[in-house]
Amino acid sequence: MEILHNDWAPLLRGAFEAPSYRTLRAFLIDEYRSRVIHPGMYDIFNALHWTPYHDVKVVILGQDPYHGTNQAHGLSFSVLRPTPPPPSLVNIYKELHDDLGVEPPHHGDLTAWALRGVLLLNTVLTVRHGQADSHKNKGWEAFTDAVIDRVNEKEDPVAFVFWGRNAQAKKSRITHSRHLVLCAPHPSPLSAFHGFFGSRPFSKINAFLEKHGREPIDWSIPEDPVEVPQWRE
Repeated sequence: MEILHNDWAPLLRGAFEAPSYRTLRAFLIDEYRSRVIHPGMYDIFNALHWTPYHDVKVVILGQDPYHGTNQAHGLSFSVLRPTPPPPSLVNIYKELHDDLGVEPPHHGDLTAWALRGVLLLNTVLTVRHGQADSHKNKGWEAFTDAVIDRVNEKEDPVAFVFWGRNAQAKKSRITHSRHLVLCAPHPSPLSAFHGFFGSRPFSKINAFLEKHGREPIDWSIPEDPVEVPQWRE
């Protein structure tokens, strides 16, 4: 049975059938049975569910999900309502306002971006409660490499955004010059003042998309929830 229900499914079938993913799946079954894991098991692939392959214009790569209660829901840097925006997202909102004048919402839900073609992908898609990096080197890296490789193969130009060292380790996978690669320090309070602030990624992305005849991203974030596709196996 397919895990994904859009045009990602045939593109990632090999990744789901790979030995590394089979090992990862066995690990995750035990983890979800015995521990508190974020996000919920039905939300792991929301970035792929909500941003179909043919819609991808931008990839924003994060590290691993937030590991607190009522935070992670399958989109990098995004949190479930009504959880307030974490510090990294607060800094993203600040840069967005300084760059494009977009007023930040009173929540941290970035689903609207996902539905507009922004693939909000983490390098690792699950984490133990309260333990950052706890699912690192368990097999997710090979899977998300495959996701990035498929986007790299797109004929349409795509903007890739790598914030921080962990994300930038993936930038070598972008091999086609038609794409845009933007690198900056992570937006966390520990590093945002060392080059994230003032990097103006949002205007650069839109200028790139317009230059190549693609619709720019509407970076505004509505206060009200947006409707998303739902799948439950």
